[in-house]
Amino acid sequence: MAAIQPQLNYLYDSRENRRFQRVPVTLFGRYMLESRREYPCQTVEMSPGDMTLFAPVKAQIGEKVVVYLDEIGRFAGVAMRQTDVGFALSMNLPPMKRDKLADQLTWFANRHAFNLPEDRRHERIVPLMQRTLVRLPEGNEIIAKIKDISLSGVGIETEARPYLGAKIIIGTTPAVVVRHFEGGIGAEFEKPFNPGDIDESTRL
Repeated sequence: MAAIQPQLNYLYDSRENRRFQRVPVTLFGRYMLESRREYPCQTVEMSPGDMTLFAPVKAQIGEKVVVYLDEIGRFAGVAMRQTDVGFALSMNLPPMKRDKLADQLTWFANRHAFNLPEDRRHERIVPLMQRTLVRLPEGNEIIAKIKDISLSGVGIETEARPYLGAKIIIGTTPAVVVRHFEGGIGAEFEKPFNPGDIDESTRL
């Protein structure tokens, strides 16, 4: 089953002959103008090439801005237009950071559609039995290494790259792929474990 995609706008980047998907997403943070003054902000929508901010002080068009978002880090760009409630920022990210951001935005766009748990702050545990069998969407099975487990999800070291939103089975536990990272994937359990159910002896 292909990942569910929300209705998205597009930003066309003529430098790379590509379109970036704009995702409606609410993230909180702060931004710094060229004056070195900082203000709180909230994202309205975002893509790997730009973001629109709800901001109390508008940046001037062409002004350099640095944004710190609580969940995904620091971004630098140039204000390209003002809006009624803030301004839009254009970013020129390195390919690796741009691809990582695209994965993160896909997660934010899809998590409500898949009814995924939103609390990603659960303590992560490294199990004693790290080898497990993973069944991919096509039905083929691979042996992978569990990096860590929490009540809501698991990190798996593998070269496989099932698409974001793919349903997989880790051992006997159903899960949904929510992110890719270097050397592996992250998945959220379809049914989170209860407090006390997870420890070093847990086998999925």
